[in-house]
Amino acid sequence: MTNETRYGVTRPSEDDIRKGDFSTPWDAPMIPPFPFRFRNVEVMTLYWRTDPEALAFLLPPPLQPTGDVACVHIYKMNDTDWLGPYSEANVMFGAELPGKASGAYSPYLVLSSDIGVAHGREVHGQPKKLGMPSIEMRGDLIVGRVERNGIDVLTATLPYKQKPVEAAALKPHFDFATNLNLKAVNHIDGRPAIRQLTSRRLAEVTVHEAWEGPCTVELRANAQLPVYRLPVVEPLRGFYWRADFTLVAGEIIHDYLESAP
Repeated sequence: MTNETRYGVTRPSEDDIRKGDFSTPWDAPMIPPFPFRFRNVEVMTLYWRTDPEALAFLLPPPLQPTGDVACVHIYKMNDTDWLGPYSEANVMFGAELPGKASGAYSPYLVLSSDIGVAHGREVHGQPKKLGMPSIEMRGDLIVGRVERNGIDVLTATLPYKQKPVEAAALKPHFDFATNLNLKAVNHIDGRPAIRQLTSRRLAEVTVHEAWEGPCTVELRANAQLPVYRLPVVEPLRGFYWRADFTLVAGEIIHDYLESAP
């Protein structure tokens, strides 16, 4: 019965189960294989100056911070392979693994898709949790909100399309297209199975429009999404932009188990 087909699906063999793109349940898999495409994504990107000691505290060693600026991307994913429409927020700041990789580390992510939560945690090691980010146009103001547990843990505002900019202007402080994450997975008996720093970079990025302006960022305390630990010392610049991009496989930049003494 190894390759029996029923209900339009084929029963996997042991070799199929060993493959890298395998996901459960095998007759209705949850995790999409790479690559998959995001189309007509609307994004608010807001930067603020924060406490450098907070950045250093939230980084897993041996990663090091590269500045004193944090940002949040609030995404309205309008058309995504497998996942469909959903929303996401990614809090990031500049970080590097000296001599190996640099980009942006994500201490907090929240999104409205169960598939997105599962994929981010299982594949990238991203600390994703379920919540409800949103982008709203309110007259001459763009308002971004990140809600979890009925609390707006982050509220951001930006003037509506006042100053057009080129795509290169979106990354004035660090290259957020390269995302660094800590992946931690245990065996069923509690032994550590995976302890890695991972890196992935968005591919085939096409920016259709981008607008810049002064921004505000307000944080509220929430023990399950403690973005308040990156306090707003000074709001900087914000951007509203619309793009297409592709999520592709990444790489392991540090393996804690292999490097253990």
